[in-house]
Order: sequence, then C-alpha cells, then structure tokens
Amino acid sequence: MNSVSLIGRLTRDPDIRYAAETQRPVARFAIAIDRGKDRNGNDLGTDFPTIVCFGKQAELVERYMKKGRLVGIQGRIQTGKYEKNGQTIYTVDVLADRVEFLDRGDRSENGEGGFAPRAAQGGYGAQQDPGYGGSRGASGGEIPGGFTQLTDDDIPF
Repeated sequence: MNSVSLIGRLTRDPDIRYAAETQRPVARFAIAIDRGKDRNGNDLGTDFPTIVCFGKQAELVERYMKKGRLVGIQGRIQTGKYEKNGQTIYTVDVLADRVEFLDRGDRSENGEGGFAPRAAQGGYGAQQDPGYGGSRGASGGEIPGGFTQLTDDDIPF
C-alpha cells in the first residue's frame, strides 16, 4: 500500500506550470514538517517533502495557498530519477490526491490574502451555518429549531 498523510506549512508560494501536450495544470510546492523532539527535548529536525498536484486542484492551490499556510496532504509517494551533468539525480515526490487548507491565512484590507471559499477547502470554511452549533445552544441562548434543551434528568447515564 502506498499512502501518505502529512501536515505542514508551505515553504514558498506554489509553482504552477502547464503540461506541454495536454495543457493540464501541475502545481509543485514544498511543506515543512517538524519531526518533534527526542526524550531529552532535543529538536529532531524538519523534513521538506515536495508535493505535486494536478488539474483543478493545482489551480486552487496556486490561487489560495501562500507561503506559511498550514495544509494537510493525502496522497502517495512516487520516486524517480534523471540525469544531470552525467550524474543520476533521484527524486521523491508526494502526489497529492487531496489538499486541505487547515488555517484561514491572513486577510488583507481588500478581502484578499489567501482565504479560500468553503468549496475550495474541501468542506473546511470559515462560515458557519447560524442554525447549527457554534456559540448557540444550552449555554448561549437560543436553541436551533427542531431541538430541545436537555437537563441532567434526560441523560440516561
């Protein structure tokens, strides 16, 4: 099985190019993933895998992702090699099947600055349905339609 899930921050803005034959968008970027600390509290370093995504996802990545943004990646690892100046160069890339925007990014005064709409984020948006959860409920005042407030006597355990 070849499956990988990663969470990290972009090290630079994504680079998008278009395949020569198909004009299919291809986005490349790297993320920084902290390895954590050892038992003595020493830093174990950081990894910087290269992420590649294609098509509509590549266009969304280019449009909404900027350096420093926190993202979640699901995909697979692909290795390759090529020749450069007589030397063989080996590559390891993560081909992303799914890219999740995990933070909102900075908003500038003109409303831009990397915040993607809910659909572009795969369901993780800043907007919240006013009739669902959030700050309302038993502790916040109004109870959404179709729900009733519970008391301790209503809970069976």
